[in-house]
Amino acid sequence: MADPFSGAGVTVRAAGPEDPAHRWGARWVALPETVEQVAAVLRACAAAGLAVVPAGGGTKLHWGPPPERCDVLLGLGRLDAVLEHAAGDLVVRAQAGVRTAALAAALAARGQELALDVPFAEEATVGGTVAAALPGPRAFRYGTARDLLIGVTVVLADGTIARSGGKVVKNVAGYDLGKLFTGSYGTLGVIAEATFRLHPLPGERRWVVAVMPADDVPGVAAALAAAQAEPSAVEVDRPEPGGPVTLAVLVEGTAARARAEALRDLAGGGAVTGEPPSWWGVVPRGEVLVEVRFPAAAAGAVLRAAAGCGLSLRGSVVAGRVLLEPGAPVAGDALPGLVSGLRERVEAAGGRVNVLAAPYAGVDRWGRVSALPLMRRVKERFDPGRTMSPGRLAGGL
Repeated sequence: MADPFSGAGVTVRAAGPEDPAHRWGARWVALPETVEQVAAVLRACAAAGLAVVPAGGGTKLHWGPPPERCDVLLGLGRLDAVLEHAAGDLVVRAQAGVRTAALAAALAARGQELALDVPFAEEATVGGTVAAALPGPRAFRYGTARDLLIGVTVVLADGTIARSGGKVVKNVAGYDLGKLFTGSYGTLGVIAEATFRLHPLPGERRWVVAVMPADDVPGVAAALAAAQAEPSAVEVDRPEPGGPVTLAVLVEGTAARARAEALRDLAGGGAVTGEPPSWWGVVPRGEVLVEVRFPAAAAGAVLRAAAGCGLSLRGSVVAGRVLLEPGAPVAGDALPGLVSGLRERVEAAGGRVNVLAAPYAGVDRWGRVSALPLMRRVKERFDPGRTMSPGRLAGGL
């Protein structure tokens, strides 16, 4: 095929083995530097029927099923400007390719932060953080990317530039683009800019760290979540499926030490420290990674299900979100059965299981998705030609 991007004014090169989407058959890597150039690339791809996969730092491209096809990897790393920081209003607007660690440093210089606890922060980007939407420890207090996002600029599959939320220029009638694109894995269009609500940096942080039997965790976690000391996060870590659980509580702000001491009593003892445990907020990078979301009341059932399936566990039992990975390598023919058994136990407790990463085909990544008919209608509205990361979400969307 002749170069479909001639005249678009965008840097485009042939894809090579060093590119993360090369294994999907990508032929080109497009590297736009402006929102308008992103739009030009998508218009060219729509006209030629080319499938596009957007990428930021590439830290989570292996999550979810691989796309059914990929002709163009759209690298957003050159859209790397913090466009506006209205410190007095606690608002920041940044391009999609800004590294989250760089954004955190810029905000910290003004005594503020984006309270998202982004994994792989040195490599991850603003756009990828919104597109993958993995909650961090402090989602318990501050909410997720979906909650902190107050405006977004996106480029749709046909090259239309659309904005919603703060400082709207052009909207898509009837849709909250920020909420739709959060967690969309690049299947609806390209996130080009994001505007977030910020928080002041806390003057003090303290962690309470305690080790306890797994059976004690649900009661302790519920007491901590309801405590007047207002913890910002309550995380657990159990590297051995049948072993004890390390529980860590974060307290931020005024009188953090005194409040942490009060929470230590609720946790049944432990240590108060100025540094988090080494595992705090760390997302495993193994070949297999499973996410479980559940009502907080089901924490005990999830802990038992993970142990019964031989899976290590890390995450928030108070926010109802944990990550699991096998304690030992799992053969490809064994993984579907393991996931099915885990899903049966978790769904019986009111939760759901998503397989974020797996190197094997034949694994049901998403299970039953009640909102699938609505998701299909949204996909048809935003990407009728199925050129945006086709097949990356449930139901082959």
